[in-house]
Amino acid sequence: MCMTSLIERGQDEDQRVPLRRIFGLFGPYRWALTGLLGLIVVQAGLGVASPFFLRAILDDALPQRDTGLLSLLATGMIAASLGNGAMSVSTTGVANTIGQRVMNDLRIAVYGHLQRMSLAFFTRTRTGEVLSRVFNDVGGVDNVVNTTASSIAQNGITTLAIAVALFVMDWQLAILGLIVVPLFLLFTLRLGRTRRSLARGRQRRLARLTTMVEESLSVSGVLLSKTMGNERELRERFADESREISLLERQSALAGRWQMASRRMCLTCVPAIVYWLAGMAIAHGASPTTIGTVVAFTSMLNRLLAPATAMQSVGQNVSTAAALFGRIFEVLDLPVEIADRPGAGELVVRQGAVSLRNVSFKYEDSWTLRDIDLEVPAGSTTALVGATGSGKTTLAYLVARLYEPDEGRVLVDGTDIRDVTLRSLAGAVGLVSQETYLFHATVRENLRFAKPGATDEEIEQAARAAHIHDMLAGLPEGYDTVVGQRGYRFSGGEKQRMAIARILLRNPPILILDEATSALDNRTERSVQAELDRLAAQRTTITIAHRLSTVEHADQIVVLDAGRIVERGKHAELMALGGRYARLVRGEAV
Repeated sequence: MCMTSLIERGQDEDQRVPLRRIFGLFGPYRWALTGLLGLIVVQAGLGVASPFFLRAILDDALPQRDTGLLSLLATGMIAASLGNGAMSVSTTGVANTIGQRVMNDLRIAVYGHLQRMSLAFFTRTRTGEVLSRVFNDVGGVDNVVNTTASSIAQNGITTLAIAVALFVMDWQLAILGLIVVPLFLLFTLRLGRTRRSLARGRQRRLARLTTMVEESLSVSGVLLSKTMGNERELRERFADESREISLLERQSALAGRWQMASRRMCLTCVPAIVYWLAGMAIAHGASPTTIGTVVAFTSMLNRLLAPATAMQSVGQNVSTAAALFGRIFEVLDLPVEIADRPGAGELVVRQGAVSLRNVSFKYEDSWTLRDIDLEVPAGSTTALVGATGSGKTTLAYLVARLYEPDEGRVLVDGTDIRDVTLRSLAGAVGLVSQETYLFHATVRENLRFAKPGATDEEIEQAARAAHIHDMLAGLPEGYDTVVGQRGYRFSGGEKQRMAIARILLRNPPILILDEATSALDNRTERSVQAELDRLAAQRTTITIAHRLSTVEHADQIVVLDAGRIVERGKHAELMALGGRYARLVRGEAV
């Protein structure tokens, strides 16, 4: 199964996640966990102290009418209760702090790993599915990470402390009272597989619902649905998915409720049985057990109900979270296709010459480029032309290492770009695409994204060079104007000029222009093209042409057909040749 289908569909089978891998998330906080364990031990000890005080009150203080001893024992019960409460608050605070740090680490790990995935991964994966993994899946384990680990330790130690105390009081009664615990745990384990299956189905449905919301409620999605008049159909699709999630939520909530109810009844009935058996034994003089011991024992046995019930919930939460952890680790286990090689150095651009040597690339099983040999001299402009699907954009993206060639090498000044860091390559190669992307932030923040340390003066200077400063300065809030989602507050030409300003601010020595004016009208295109020509001056430029009239003055025109270079040369040379390029120019279609 390829990595895309893995994250898109998830695994139908119930993936088993090794517990050591989940516990490994807590590894950096082992000393904090040790301190938490110490607090839990103290809390458990204080929790079992009160019944011993109660037994002494019933068997000694009251029969002897010893008010001093009674006051001392009562004070001990109060102090133990207060101490137990203080320890409970402390353990909750420490556990939550550790849990939130683990959650923060997990979110960063998932986001960071997805960020490292190649462009090809995102072209094949729905955005909603990615969002679901970051928010729904990671958010779904929040309760388990924050409370379950400490709850297991706290309730486990409390149960152990109570069990020991019960045997200290009366070992015969203890055997009777503790018979119910193994049965209790058995029922809990039986619920695990059902809850894991329901949780995985729920997360898959949530991923689809997130995708639907992300696509249909984006600006583009709303425009499409309103102009097509199909809002009703979208609402019905949303309602269907929502109903399925509600059904799964109901099944999850009801799973094992009868077993849970029966176990609670058993735990409640045990004290009554203890009273009856102990009372019968005392009444017939067959047991040395005192009334104080029976009352204290029953009181302590009732305390066993809370940690036992909590452990029941823990078992259910862990079963549910196991499915979510499986989906999270699916993401973290996705192979990173494009990454820095061990020992990768910094790219130092001396001149900016670009070379492709015997380069081939394929999507899945189909070759997109085959045997590409191309030299782009430093400071020159090379135009890539050809029909749609001929491989122009793919070739340009290989230079930026957005894709990795399956065969051959891409060189900058004779250095294989796979031998340098991705960060240094990104600093050397700038891209202006046909679709200008702007964040939902201010104009200033969008421009500064190219150079985080840029001053306001540098930003305005870049905007002036892109001939967009006057328009931006004339806005009511100037450069602090929020552009709106994807920049829909601005026209196509204005967004394109902001993209040019952003690249100018970054000032890369190698520039890729990916049909940067294809979406503009003729007048705007001429204006923006003039800015692009100025931007390309003194740089090594690779431009993907939409209108052939924009590349007539290129130093080199490369014609692609079905992933191969079929012609190359200057405009006049190719026109005189009368081949593929000449036919494209006459037809004005690329």
